[in-house]
Amino acid sequence: MRELYVVDLGRSHTQALAEALPRLDTGRLGEWGQGLARRLSQGARLLAAGNGGSAAEVQHLTAELVGRFREERAPLSALALSADSSSVTAIANDYGIEEVFARQVRAHGRRGDALLLVSASGRSPNLLKAAEAGRELGLETWALTGRGPNPLAEVCDAALCVDAEAVATVQECHLVAVHVLCAAVDAELAALAAGPGPGQADPGPDQVDPGPDRRPDRGGAVEEAATAVAMGRGGEGPVRRLVVVGDVLLDRDVAGVAERLSPEAPVPVVSGAQTIERPGGAGLAALMAAREPGWRVSLVCGIGRDESGARVRALLAEAGVEILDMAADGATPIKTRIRARGRTIVRIDDEHEPVRLGRLPDAARRRLGAAAAVLVCDYGRGVAAHAEVRQALEAAAGLCPVVWDPHPKGPAPVDGVALAVPNGDEARALSAVAGGRSLVEDVQRARALLETWPVKQVAVTRGGGGAVLVASATGHPLAIPGRPAVGDTCGAGDLLAVTAAMMLGAGRLPSHAVAAGVEAATAYVAGGGPDSLTRPTAPTFTAPMTEKGALAMARRIRERGGKVVAAGGCFDLLHGGHVSLLQQARQLGDVLVVCVNSDASVARLKGPSRPVVGERERAALLEALACVDGVLIFGEDTPESVLAELRPDVWVKGGDYAGQRIPESDLVESWGGQVVVVPYLEGRSTTSLIARAAQKEGAR
Repeated sequence: MRELYVVDLGRSHTQALAEALPRLDTGRLGEWGQGLARRLSQGARLLAAGNGGSAAEVQHLTAELVGRFREERAPLSALALSADSSSVTAIANDYGIEEVFARQVRAHGRRGDALLLVSASGRSPNLLKAAEAGRELGLETWALTGRGPNPLAEVCDAALCVDAEAVATVQECHLVAVHVLCAAVDAELAALAAGPGPGQADPGPDQVDPGPDRRPDRGGAVEEAATAVAMGRGGEGPVRRLVVVGDVLLDRDVAGVAERLSPEAPVPVVSGAQTIERPGGAGLAALMAAREPGWRVSLVCGIGRDESGARVRALLAEAGVEILDMAADGATPIKTRIRARGRTIVRIDDEHEPVRLGRLPDAARRRLGAAAAVLVCDYGRGVAAHAEVRQALEAAAGLCPVVWDPHPKGPAPVDGVALAVPNGDEARALSAVAGGRSLVEDVQRARALLETWPVKQVAVTRGGGGAVLVASATGHPLAIPGRPAVGDTCGAGDLLAVTAAMMLGAGRLPSHAVAAGVEAATAYVAGGGPDSLTRPTAPTFTAPMTEKGALAMARRIRERGGKVVAAGGCFDLLHGGHVSLLQQARQLGDVLVVCVNSDASVARLKGPSRPVVGERERAALLEALACVDGVLIFGEDTPESVLAELRPDVWVKGGDYAGQRIPESDLVESWGGQVVVVPYLEGRSTTSLIARAAQKEGAR
């Protein structure tokens, strides 16, 4: 009986752990690992503390960082505050047990360091005191606790709370969390050391290396490492933070219909008007950024102490934006547009003196020091000119990419900015290069600003004409064409800047960032402009922005109410029949993902002489088509597995399947998807192309 009792205890214990581990927030740990790697590689340190079993977890973590986790690397500075028994006992004797960690934090902590506090209960007084000391000194404070909410989680900047009842289960999950954190740190450091990934090496003078903290695919490496350590379960990848800095307004649209002129004057009469309000200026940029999954957004600004300011705060809070307010007093400016049938008739600016700004909050300094990217939206009302803000921005520019959206009445960007994005009118005013708005003149303005400002690259945005990116005074500019889009352009420039900042923060090259910004802004205008912001489920972007891969893109589009279309095949020797099928498929939804047989799969299906073109090149050719939004390569002979993961709303096959029951139909229809065929161009097939080529070669 005793043996059975022990067996039951063991099963109960392991079952509790098996239930808790999948709920472990590996995404949060990935974010911490990225930030920690960035800090430690810049000379900062990690301070960590815990009591009892948690003290052992803390020492385990610091040993892995000072030593090594998996691969050989440079040692990292990490101190376990519970390990110095002489300091712990001396402080406890002289100052009391509640001060044993706080006093060490004050002794060793420096602004920019990180402080990790581990507690199963989240209620230990000495850890709460340590968190308070860390926040006072400007450290980024993290809590690793048991079930929340709890006092330690609430007092720290960020917390990971393990959802488990038993202390032992919590501590075992904490050990897994330690390993995930170490894996994320190592993956980030390896990605920083590796530089640009395959196919992204020095593509030209317009795409200079944006710095070690901005290179490609860091997020994917961290996510992969974290997921592997956490047994392949839990989390959605690292969550990054964007800090938006700038002036905030209240935008108000009064929209109705105008069907007649006033008898008093030849002006339209607007009837049936409805009022819509949204944050304006930097507030609109923060609102847009907060809609993008995988990002947390903080806004450093000054908001007036009036009714309009209260409205702006409420709208931002509703969107999940963290507000770091510098305003001492003052009123919030209001911009009101009177609109009829989608067109602005008149704009009324209720201007005020700029709000009086106080000191930059310590929380804002911490956010800037730990950001993946920073966006400055200057509207010429003082935030970007504030001395403390500029000092903090210059420090942030050494740690992460900073994008600067300037204003003719505002200051020049700070030193180290990765990318400045003036629009054409702003570039003309700021560069003093007169003339029209031709491509040649915009290039001249970008070069003039690049020589004047301490920035790495300048992109002049050209509305429907796209953008032009300049990285040097003598190199060739990168012209990024736009595509026609008719609609309300209010906020399009803000979205372009937001997208560029997020792309740089995710490690992409400036050329990719600006191109994605142009595409996002174009889709935004075509989708209704600011009206689209009141449709939370509507798809905002037409291309993947921050997460890696077609699956992530499809998930985001579906979450926003969009329709995912998929098509599949070998696509060996891409030809007109393929293009026709894909173009028709793309018209059936919001994004098209193409499922492509791997080389091994093609060889099994078509014979050992196939494929003619390798899987990577086939995928690249498909991705180059304007109608294709993403590509997935699968190794099986049929696409059931990849379809089960993608779960498209529409699965498209060519017209040569007309009248047949497509094998994947039952699977696709099981989640409510639709299988369709589209017209097929006769006489187009890869096999016939290869046969004709062979005949011509034999006739020579």
